[in-house]
Amino acid sequence: MLIDWFTVGAQAVNFLVLVWLLKRFLYQPILHAIDERERRIAAELADADAKRTQAQHERETFQHKNEAFDQQRAALFTHAMDEAKAERQRLLEEARQAADDVRAKRQDALRQEADQLNQALRRRTVQEVFAIARKMLTDLAGASLEERLVAVFIERLRAMDGEAHAVFAEALKTTSDPVRVRSAFDLPAAQRTAIQDAIDTAFAPALPVRFETAPDLVSGIVLTANGQQIAWDIADYLRSLERGVGELLKEKGQPDAAAGSDPSGTAAPHP
Repeated sequence: MLIDWFTVGAQAVNFLVLVWLLKRFLYQPILHAIDERERRIAAELADADAKRTQAQHERETFQHKNEAFDQQRAALFTHAMDEAKAERQRLLEEARQAADDVRAKRQDALRQEADQLNQALRRRTVQEVFAIARKMLTDLAGASLEERLVAVFIERLRAMDGEAHAVFAEALKTTSDPVRVRSAFDLPAAQRTAIQDAIDTAFAPALPVRFETAPDLVSGIVLTANGQQIAWDIADYLRSLERGVGELLKEKGQPDAAAGSDPSGTAAPHP
């Protein structure tokens, strides 16, 4: 078989032209499109990586913020608990203090009530004893208690001697005011005269005497001159009774701050 070289050359040329045409008008656009796609895909992948990195960073930031928030929340909770405990303690202290104040006031009120009861019982006891003494003296001696008190007082004036007499005599000499005779009852004229005579006899020159009624005295007579006084009253004989009443009140659980004091409430020094 013979080879037609012209035909072979023509076909070769046609093939080369076809290859050039395919490369020029087909392969180049396809390769360019593939390159563009690869670049786009690479850009998208790079963007995805950037976004992933940013997301990772944001996630880590969020975790840090969440941890910081948890720590802050725990700190705030601890602080709130501490403040709540402190406030609770303060309220408990205030309540305890208020309770102590109420208890103290109640105790003071009970103590005052006990003192008032004690004083009332003393006054009542003294009044009853005086009433009984007056009735007994009236029934047995035929004289009133007041008359007997005046008689005993005059006897004591006449029996004064020594230092007590000298001190009161000096007080009478240096006083510029009238001598005062205070009694729990109104003295009749005869008893006033008897007291005046006893004073004149015991202390020499006649001195003006002013008689006064003193309801605050329990029952007795007080002679006063220039700050000095001579007193006698029935309270001396009732002090032992008052001490007994005070001990009885103590046994009943009531305070007796004034046990043994003068029930008349006045000092009564005796010559």
